[in-house]
Amino acid sequence: MPFSSYAYVFRAATLACLVAACALFGAACSRSGSESSAQTKGGGKGGPRAEGGPPAETAPPVAVSVGKAESREVPSYVQATGSLVAEETSDVAPQASGQVVSTPVNVGAFVRQGDVIARLNDRDARLRLQQAQAGVGQAVAAVRQAEARLGLQPGGSFQASAIPEVRSAGSNLEQAQAQLRLAEANERRYRALVETGDVAMSTYDQYRTARDTARAQVNAARQGLEVAINTARQSNQAVQSAQAGVETARAAVAIAQKAVADTIVRSPYAGYVSSRPVAVGEYVTPASVVATVLRTNPIKLQLLVPEADAPHLSPGMGVSLEVDAFKDRKFAGSVSAVNPAIDPASRSATVEALVQNPDNALRSGMFATARIARAGGGRAVYVPRAAVLSDQNTQSYRVFVIQNDTAKLRVVQLGTEEGDWIQILSGVEPDETVATSNLQQLFEGARVRLEQ
Repeated sequence: MPFSSYAYVFRAATLACLVAACALFGAACSRSGSESSAQTKGGGKGGPRAEGGPPAETAPPVAVSVGKAESREVPSYVQATGSLVAEETSDVAPQASGQVVSTPVNVGAFVRQGDVIARLNDRDARLRLQQAQAGVGQAVAAVRQAEARLGLQPGGSFQASAIPEVRSAGSNLEQAQAQLRLAEANERRYRALVETGDVAMSTYDQYRTARDTARAQVNAARQGLEVAINTARQSNQAVQSAQAGVETARAAVAIAQKAVADTIVRSPYAGYVSSRPVAVGEYVTPASVVATVLRTNPIKLQLLVPEADAPHLSPGMGVSLEVDAFKDRKFAGSVSAVNPAIDPASRSATVEALVQNPDNALRSGMFATARIARAGGGRAVYVPRAAVLSDQNTQSYRVFVIQNDTAKLRVVQLGTEEGDWIQILSGVEPDETVATSNLQQLFEGARVRLEQ
């Protein structure tokens, strides 16, 4: 037989074997389907069953604890996003020029108001202070010298009558006045005697001349007293000028003390150092930034609110916010300002809120999602957190409602959380009984018994 004939026979035999194998496989599948259908019909009397388990009506009931779905008043919110910024940001600069000799704080350090951020070389300022203090001593000595000229005690008050020169001039005036009174009396006496002819006219002329001389002496003494008083007053002006010199010298001391104090750069308020661009040895001026200090408690939240919600917001409204860094934590604050202008590009208004941040958990630059409570509200359904089951396969949330000792599966949508309760947006009605334990063992139609 030729080789081609053998090949043809071999291919025919192979094809026949394949047909026979397919026929046997189809029969086996038909038999398996019949048995499966029979099992399903046999289990129809028992109803649905758990996966891999007996029918629901023949399976033992699942012990569960239950809770009630509650209807609660919920406030109305305006939800917005924004960024956290420091309430105050200060680029701290020195008040004097000089070389940096110390920088005791680093970036990230917490500083209190008045804490030292940097120190400058203060040698020149201290020398000027010593010079000003010496000037005060000289001015005080000049005051004491002027007071000594007047016979005043240090710090004593000026009285012209107490000055020795004035007292001497006053005594001379009194003596001259006494001599004038005597001369006038003698002149009157001898004038009467001349009129009666008892004495000669020449004698009377002598006493009259003595009277006129006494009058001249009184005038001279009075002028001398006035000169002494004026001299004393001029000396007192010298004392006052010297005292003014003391005040000037003390002002110079105060200026020098300020120059010394200006060599120390201090924090203007309590906060965190976010930048310190200078180092020891650098020369800085009042235009240089030594450090940047952020006040982050409270921290400011800047939100962009749609223009439709902006008219309903006002300072003092409560704010609740969340950040990605602390997903399980909520922060509370209050609205501090509402910008009256609407941004024409985004059609939104800027709203600022202050949030307490004692532990510095919130940082400047963080992105935040916030809700602002506004007037009005409605009612919502809440169930215990333990009643919600997360289905990872379908990426959904489930709740089992218990009716007549039977579990009814509900796919629900979740809202906000309040402590151990969670809001149900859809799927559960108020006052319905929900299972709160053994949720993994429950399924649609499962029989349950309540745990005591």
